[in-house]
Amino acid sequence: MYFKNQKFLVAGISKSGAASASFLLDRGAAVYLYDDFAAEGVRRTMEELAGRGAHIVRAESLAEAAEQCDVLVLSPGIPIDHELPVAFRRRKKRILGEAELGCLYLRAPVVAVTGTNGKTTTVTMIDEIFRAAGLRSCACGNIGVPAVSCADTLGYDDVAVMEVSSFQLETLSSIRPHVAVITNIAEDHLDRHYSMENYIYLKAKLLRNMRESEFAVLNRDDAAVRALAQDLRCGVRWFSVRERTEGAYLYDGGLYFENEKIMDAAQLSLKGEHNVKNALAAICAAKLLGVESGVAARALERMRGVRHRVERIAQVNGVTYIDDSKGTNVDATLTAVSCMEAETVLLLGGRDKGYDYDKLFSGLKDSRVVQFVLYGENRFKLLNSAVRQNESRITLVSGFDLAVRVGAMAAKAGQCVLLSPASSSFDEFTGYEERGERFARIVEGLREESLEQGGAFGVG
Repeated sequence: MYFKNQKFLVAGISKSGAASASFLLDRGAAVYLYDDFAAEGVRRTMEELAGRGAHIVRAESLAEAAEQCDVLVLSPGIPIDHELPVAFRRRKKRILGEAELGCLYLRAPVVAVTGTNGKTTTVTMIDEIFRAAGLRSCACGNIGVPAVSCADTLGYDDVAVMEVSSFQLETLSSIRPHVAVITNIAEDHLDRHYSMENYIYLKAKLLRNMRESEFAVLNRDDAAVRALAQDLRCGVRWFSVRERTEGAYLYDGGLYFENEKIMDAAQLSLKGEHNVKNALAAICAAKLLGVESGVAARALERMRGVRHRVERIAQVNGVTYIDDSKGTNVDATLTAVSCMEAETVLLLGGRDKGYDYDKLFSGLKDSRVVQFVLYGENRFKLLNSAVRQNESRITLVSGFDLAVRVGAMAAKAGQCVLLSPASSSFDEFTGYEERGERFARIVEGLREESLEQGGAFGVG
């Protein structure tokens, strides 16, 4: 791609859009910026990029800019059937995502991870293992650092560990990882992808370009993932907590890779069966890149948890507050609840992603949840599912802040308040991170109020 004689329209000036624009400006391209979200941070970023030569496009000039520009660089937050990419397709113009741009120019080998749940934890585990092995590794993609930002900083001897979402896969065609990991496939994002068939098709795109010298690491315990192994040209390795298999597996309390015991499951710093699965996937990927077993074991023993994923925030008046804001789908919330060791008040709600919540309330019948606080845009849909499942331990509120405070009032000493919403955050927030941070601030406010009142149980 020759940058200096093409005009690029970057749509969506979030972290990935800003990184794309910066990458293109550094190469002398004409860059046009558009975002219909008028947040202060977005405006400030656009002004900074304009100071480097980019052109800001207003809504009334968007059609003209689309006519003038040669390439659309699309934020993952904008669906492929939005009117802007549709207009570019009609004109037979190129559409790229930031991840695609990054993959086109990355020199480092890529270990790519996708799946419905466990992506971020698995990427973090792999990155930690590589770093412990002395490799220069960068966790990038959907995890926070745009892939395009690594194009200039990583060399041929380094490794890019990339988290890849289904949103990114809509515009990602050039990725050819040395190792591709698919953690699982469950119902998610059907409000955007319309059907499970399309969602599975997008996940399978990660494997499309892989050849004989590369490896797919697949979850053998997941039927939808297992089916993706058919007709692959690359090598396939599995991970499983149910059976011994070619790859990594759990056996008699130990984590093994191809008959070699790597460590005891009890040694993992992150607990729960879901983290055993994540660790097996990480071990498999690391061993395929030649990492010594002892190095992998020590890294997994020391690893800290991922932000906003079953993260203990504080204890106030004997109530423990747990942030699982990253739990944006039904399966993630079921997993988070299964980790609870005490009776739990569960905060559910946000923006609907197309789920049937009957599965959620059915799956929680015999759990430690003692009260549900429903909030957000989808609170009535959640309520209807609860009623269908004969669940009556319900409190219904409108907004997030009130939901947290109601949860605090409902919880007794020795219990937990768990934020695991089974919904996206976009009714009130810019992302699950902002929702998790708000949760932490509200809990901190509760802590300060308790201190002022001389809380009977203290604060931890």
